[in-house]
Amino acid sequence: MILDTNALSALAARDEALIEVIREAPRVAVTLISVGEFEFGLRQSRQKSALEKWVQAFLARADLLLPDRETVPFYAEIRSQLKAAGTPIPANDCWIAALARQHKMPVVSRDHHCDLVKGVRRVGW
Repeated sequence: MILDTNALSALAARDEALIEVIREAPRVAVTLISVGEFEFGLRQSRQKSALEKWVQAFLARADLLLPDRETVPFYAEIRSQLKAAGTPIPANDCWIAALARQHKMPVVSRDHHCDLVKGVRRVGW
């Protein structure tokens, strides 16, 4: 399972419902995109120091997925499909969806616009 940014934040907050969803997952991953968004959010956080320590510990045991040359066609196809359907989503979410397609993994997210991406399964909590 790939944790979207909102799932990463919920995990940092020890959201029990999310923990239950991912407890039995054979693989938990996060994308470089979500880590960047999370780090951006830390800059405004009153808990910056504690969350920085938490994210470093999390990244030490989770898989970090990086976009690469093989990700590009998935990204382009997703953006094209969404544009043609008149249902664009944020570019960062397109990259996360592209990595989900590439790695054949569901995305754990509260963002319902992820449901617009064909071939990507969203897992909510």
